[in-house]
Amino acid sequence: MSSSIVCSDLGFAWPDGEVVFDRFNMVISEGRTGLIGVNGSGKSTLLRLIAGELEPTGGSISVTGELGYLPQNLVLASERRVDEVLGLVEIRAAIAAVERGDVDERHFATVGDQWDIEERTRATLDQLGLAHVTLDKRVGELSGGEQVLLDLAAQFLRQPDVLLLDEPTNNLDLRARRLVYESVRSWQGVLVIVSHDREILQQVDQIGELRSGSVTFYGGNLDDYEEAVAAEQEAVERMVRVAESDLKRQKRDLIGARTKLDRRVRYGQKQWDTKREPKVRMRKRQEDAEIAAGKHRAMHIEKLEQAKDRLKKAEEAVRDDDEIRIDLPETSVPSGKEVLNLSDVEIRNGPKIVLDLRGPERIALVGSNGSGKTTLLQTIVGVIQPRSGTVKVPVPVRWLPQRLDVLDDALSAAQNVARAAPSASNNAIRAQLARFLLRGSRADQPVGTLSGGERFRATLATLLLTEPAPQLLLLDEPTNNLDMASVRQLAQSLESYSGALIVASHDVPFLRTIGVTRWVRLGSELEDIDPL
Repeated sequence: MSSSIVCSDLGFAWPDGEVVFDRFNMVISEGRTGLIGVNGSGKSTLLRLIAGELEPTGGSISVTGELGYLPQNLVLASERRVDEVLGLVEIRAAIAAVERGDVDERHFATVGDQWDIEERTRATLDQLGLAHVTLDKRVGELSGGEQVLLDLAAQFLRQPDVLLLDEPTNNLDLRARRLVYESVRSWQGVLVIVSHDREILQQVDQIGELRSGSVTFYGGNLDDYEEAVAAEQEAVERMVRVAESDLKRQKRDLIGARTKLDRRVRYGQKQWDTKREPKVRMRKRQEDAEIAAGKHRAMHIEKLEQAKDRLKKAEEAVRDDDEIRIDLPETSVPSGKEVLNLSDVEIRNGPKIVLDLRGPERIALVGSNGSGKTTLLQTIVGVIQPRSGTVKVPVPVRWLPQRLDVLDDALSAAQNVARAAPSASNNAIRAQLARFLLRGSRADQPVGTLSGGERFRATLATLLLTEPAPQLLLLDEPTNNLDMASVRQLAQSLESYSGALIVASHDVPFLRTIGVTRWVRLGSELEDIDPL
């Protein structure tokens, strides 16, 4: 039997009563499917339901075949060993026992035909850029990107029939991303990918778009999807124009019908007043005219209502998705003003760094997974102390972390912002959150229950209202968890920001759009490079 995912009349609501899916239906068979939609549309929730992390409130989910799942916010216990994550502990122990001379049948049953498992594992790790990672290493010694790659390696080794990947290229460097793209292209079975990474969405066989609690499938990759949607919207806009024209015509016809009726009424009244005909005949003629006029008026009113209904349906088909509005603080940094100085700073598990940042300079910080980009940013803001050297930050600085863990999960977005900006009024807080599409109950919902994109928006809203306004912004993988429209809005806002900026990112197209003035690579040292 071929592998598949079937959702039948699926229902799901959060504990606060917010409905995500109501009688949702979907069938995905073998092939590669990219699942897209605006932040908060339910993409990650749907994968968690399929993976069994969440229980549906109605309907059913059927998965045919072995299931694998890589979550968006991957959390691996730091004390676990690499071979535990890869599921190799029992097999390695059995092989070691046999090699020591223990011929217990249980060991042979455990190994099966996987005597070369360590060699295959080593090859997979090497292919994903984890050649330096030993099987006995602790997970806590790996960077966030390396942990994602490790879990991907575990999935690729298992080769499940159905694989769910939620933002698999988040935190990955360019080399690792290319390796993931190659793995996706060669995948056999059912593969469902939630991502905002355009390149990975170019590798799929179909795009499924989640909108308003339902899914629509488009054959082909992301380019094909965008072309199809553009054609749809062009046709819909023509329908709107035709419907608007028809509505105007029906209004004119109704006015004309009423004018004719008024004329007949006036004529009939005049005939009655002058008594030019017998009363019986005039009364009969008046009744017939009223009946005919009533039918005529009812016909025009019905046509008018039909025209209104056609226009409403046409307008509903026009896409008008809300987009975030990012208003960065008005902070002007004079040219030449010292913003950051790192003097022989030795970061944890990294090199010594010398860096001088002046004025509204914009630095793109790039480097391979595990090179220390996040550690460097944490050292600048004082989360981690340097092994040696001095860090000088003479201006207000704000940091957007990669893991979005600066907010209190138990508090709402509004409460987190209020705590960071005690002088801000409730109206100002609500207005700021509304710009990030966190309105009403969403602003009052505990941050821990928000989607990845919503959590990002809550974090950024909090940072932007924090007092005093930042003159130096540090952003660590800021496009993770954002839909494509939000990435565009963020880029446009950063273009107009007048403060200094350091952005650690593997998203080169994004970095190219924000006016970077200096490209820096972190490796065995911090070095200036030519623009990527």
